[in-house]
Amino acid sequence: MKILFVNGSPNKKGNTAQLAAALLEGKEYETLNLVDYRINVYGQELPGDQLDEVLAKIKGADVLVIGSPLYWHNICGSVRTLLDRFYGPVESGSLKGKLFFLFQGAAPEKWMLEAGDYTMRRFASLYGLSYEGMATNRKEAVRLSAMDLQSKCNSS
Repeated sequence: MKILFVNGSPNKKGNTAQLAAALLEGKEYETLNLVDYRINVYGQELPGDQLDEVLAKIKGADVLVIGSPLYWHNICGSVRTLLDRFYGPVESGSLKGKLFFLFQGAAPEKWMLEAGDYTMRRFASLYGLSYEGMATNRKEAVRLSAMDLQSKCNSS
């Protein structure tokens, strides 16, 4: 069982990483900090793009956890760029496994959280992942882990 946490926060040990630690407590997982990779925006063809490296890690995961701070009422830019770049190089339905979403911010409004959840549901559906849910705080991450991650890991 390979678990990959894709951290969209520029703060590698910040609130997003802490949510991942709560969700994945007691489980072995790899962290991929997007801030460590150069991923050009959709349509750019510039030298040094590392999308292929990131996609290889994502394709190798059985459980994918994507974490994003809530910036400007939505998913952070690094995660948005990653999702945008899937279009083209990744075939619809080609991924397998589970997707969990961690989305946190200071006093987000309900519609902001709903928009992030909708985006991840659509992303999972388009690329063949089973969307297992979103956590926005430690309590939700622990509950999601107890309800979903444990049973999903044990059944695989």
